[in-house]
Amino acid sequence: MKLTINGKETEYAGAKDRPLLWYIREDLKLTGTKYGCGVAACGACTVLVDGVPTRSCSTPASAMEGRKITTIEGLDSKAGKAVQQAWTELDVVQCGWCQSGQILTAAALLTKTPKPTEQQITDGMTGNLCRCATYHRIRGAVARASEIMG
Repeated sequence: MKLTINGKETEYAGAKDRPLLWYIREDLKLTGTKYGCGVAACGACTVLVDGVPTRSCSTPASAMEGRKITTIEGLDSKAGKAVQQAWTELDVVQCGWCQSGQILTAAALLTKTPKPTEQQITDGMTGNLCRCATYHRIRGAVARASEIMG
């Protein structure tokens, strides 16, 4: 079956129940998507599927035919670029393990809601855990990215 990842068509011939995360990391060598908990609870493995944040550790690769998958390596939307700029400006990253999932989730939030309130940012980022607890910087960077987007 054919999967579209970061705008490129790839051939998937693996097991039906193989998580998308392992296809992305092991076969495609796109290691920005991280393994965190393995049970879709932390968000480190988040990718965008048709623009929606999706936990790749619990999503079978075989279920992704015909869907548009974006990893951190392929994030090039207006919102994605603004988020990456804001992350750099506000020095969000500490250890970095969760950041690809945080950034993809923030980009999806800003694509859907370009001018989010503080509560919408908090709600939109809920479920993405940061073991370094940089939540205040993450929320600030989402707000800053909204400003950058204009």
